[in-house]
Amino acid sequence: MSAKHFINDPTLLVNSALESITYTNPSVALDSENKIIYRRPQHGVPPQVSIISGGGSGHEPSFSAMVGNGLLSAAVAGTIFASPSAEQVRKAIMSRVDTDKGVLVTVMNYTGDILNFGMAVEKAKAAGMNVEMVVVGDDVGVGREKGGKVGRRGIAGTVLVHKISGALAAQGASLEQVYKVAKLTADNLVSVGASLEHVHVPGRALPDPNSKESLGAKEVEVGMGIHNEPGSGRAEVELPELVSKMLSQLLDQNDSDRAFLNVNSNEVVLLVNNLGGVSVLELGGITAEVVKQLSKWGIQPVRILSGTYMTSLNGLGFSISLLNVVNTNIGGPSMIQLLDAPCEAAGWTAPILKETWEAKNKATREDNAASGPEAKPSGLKYDAAEAQEALIAGLEAVVTAEPEVTRYDTVVGDGDCGIGLKRGAEGILQHLAANPLSGDAVVDLAKIVSVVETTMDGTSGALYAIFLNSLVHSLKGLAAGEVTAQTWAGALKQSCEALSRYTPARPGDRTVVDALYPFVDTLEKAGNLKEAAEASKKAAEGTKGMKASLGRTVYIGGSGYEEVPDPGAWGLACFFLGLADSWEAI
Repeated sequence: MSAKHFINDPTLLVNSALESITYTNPSVALDSENKIIYRRPQHGVPPQVSIISGGGSGHEPSFSAMVGNGLLSAAVAGTIFASPSAEQVRKAIMSRVDTDKGVLVTVMNYTGDILNFGMAVEKAKAAGMNVEMVVVGDDVGVGREKGGKVGRRGIAGTVLVHKISGALAAQGASLEQVYKVAKLTADNLVSVGASLEHVHVPGRALPDPNSKESLGAKEVEVGMGIHNEPGSGRAEVELPELVSKMLSQLLDQNDSDRAFLNVNSNEVVLLVNNLGGVSVLELGGITAEVVKQLSKWGIQPVRILSGTYMTSLNGLGFSISLLNVVNTNIGGPSMIQLLDAPCEAAGWTAPILKETWEAKNKATREDNAASGPEAKPSGLKYDAAEAQEALIAGLEAVVTAEPEVTRYDTVVGDGDCGIGLKRGAEGILQHLAANPLSGDAVVDLAKIVSVVETTMDGTSGALYAIFLNSLVHSLKGLAAGEVTAQTWAGALKQSCEALSRYTPARPGDRTVVDALYPFVDTLEKAGNLKEAAEASKKAAEGTKGMKASLGRTVYIGGSGYEEVPDPGAWGLACFFLGLADSWEAI
């Protein structure tokens, strides 16, 4: 792996790379503040379904360079290997694309992406917009047993979903039709990658070449993810044997752990994707080997795409994707016709048209998406002074617990959980110092939600934002009156149900949910905040030794889960304990 870069500042790298796309394709513009590449308005062109995708940077040309006529309408970029925030995505949906015929949001199956894009979709729906979301999980590198509830990761096959759905949208199809075909394409995809080494993220410390993460001089990792996640195993193999292993994982119906799709269509599309660091010459040799070995499986691809579509920075590897071409049943063009349809995006093989260059279109879209209406007084009253004191105590408990939570997350995660919780807590504390609670539950909580959305990022930030947004919605549906423990419990119960639509996490999966559900259940049954907080603490402590079913810990592996409780669950329990020590009204 090369740890040398021309641009070592990751922020400058992402921003300048996004800017470059507007130079290579004059039909797109950049919202630099929100890191959104979007199509410039085109006058006289009939409205069509807009397609938005995105994710962490480092996978170029996906997603930003896939924006253009006949493909994506907009792409939202996060920092390197990190999901963009829900606010970025919301701006893209509500301000940067045509919404007359609806919007399709397509994301890869990563927790942060699903939560942040999902929250933005729900906000757009709440504003009355017609929006649908498709999640793509095409990777077979991690089988059913290891993947568990996380499911298959999304990798390079995702670009085929974009191309086919983008072409259909360009032909004037309805949102229902575009959604159906996008999902059908995603459901008929399998992919697997392989790499000779992990990649180095600019700005990070140099890796230890003697660490267990580094591959040997002759080793290859089969199924390595596009964020350096481990796959199914390592081996010292030459290319023919490597390709054979990869095709077996894609095609062998006797492999119950990986037989996600029976590739038996009369028409199959092959995509051989460069992860960023393979030379064009070598990728050609790899493609030839894949095509030859596919014939042994009785597969003669009707279309073969070979090139750089979705990278992992300068990853020294490649991936193979296979698409079953099936009947779309919409009475229109076939998948192959849609794949062949012209498009105009710098990241796809079709060139930018001469007419587009000569048009010199300088039009941009203005930011007309408000962050959301002010919450109206609800009549749900409580003692503001006592609640403020208790809330401050709970938030200060989170700040105090940060070193402990960080230590736990360093053992079983990437070490950022404590910092994220502390950042959110400190943001709310600053807000409360300037804006004391009013005593109206809906008004006060709505203001706190805005703080959470702007101060907390990543998976934790999205989870808390979705939960608290739903809590505001639940409270709005209640009749005016005094807020009691039962009032809070009922609303919290509804919020748990809303959260369950965006994450499969349930008690026993070793997540923040392990501390949340017991708190809500106990509050509902006992009506006592201290008992509920103690139940949350006990459940958080119980995650020590519990094997994770979700989150980054699933991919990290190891025995760390036996040593420490789940960091997110412990952080939430600390908040509840601090809250309960001060709020005697509940």
